[in-house]
Amino acid sequence: MNNQTVTDVFFDLDHTLWDFDKNSKLAFKRVFDTHTIDISINEFIEVYEPINFDYWKRFREDKVSKVDLRRGRLTDTFSIFNILLTTGEIDDLADSYIDELPVDNHLFEGAESILEYLYKKYTLHIITNGFNDVQHLKLKNSGISNYFSTVTTSEEVGVKKPNPLIFTSALEKANADSKASIMIGDTFEADILGAEAVGMKTMYYNYRKENLPKKYIVVNSLIEIKRYL
Repeated sequence: MNNQTVTDVFFDLDHTLWDFDKNSKLAFKRVFDTHTIDISINEFIEVYEPINFDYWKRFREDKVSKVDLRRGRLTDTFSIFNILLTTGEIDDLADSYIDELPVDNHLFEGAESILEYLYKKYTLHIITNGFNDVQHLKLKNSGISNYFSTVTTSEEVGVKKPNPLIFTSALEKANADSKASIMIGDTFEADILGAEAVGMKTMYYNYRKENLPKKYIVVNSLIEIKRYL
């Protein structure tokens, strides 16, 4: 990749810069303490994470709604532990979790230093499938919002990555040329294939240690981005 042709760098937020798994676990711990849910947090997270991942995949594909996502991932997880809660109780837990999620704001190792490095050379942006208010709070509370010229959320655009519209909307908002832009994210289908489809360059943050076709640029840590940009 010729980094001389890049002017704008677009990042995913959750699981790329913002350590969603760590922050989510801390949020659930407070929610369980408040609502007196008697489950080992480690056992809960082990069951919850793949269920949540699947719900987000279906949410990206418009197979479930925002409400279905928030309710279903909790209902399905609690059912594994033989805990049956009313819809009202599930909604209360879901609301508490969303409130708690932006409280802790651990970033992945190297996030701030790579943003500081890139900020001096490129214009930086966010494209995220997360919910508008929550994502802006995460950026603000983690102290990295000042690095980004634009933030584009799926809730704002009305479609989710990998839909081309969210990428073209983000490019238009940024006044950026797709051929001079690169998308960095952790979800191959949503971030890499989605951005590639509109002519953007891509870089896959492979913190899950997955195998990708060799033609793609892959980094295993954020600091490795310096090798390419």
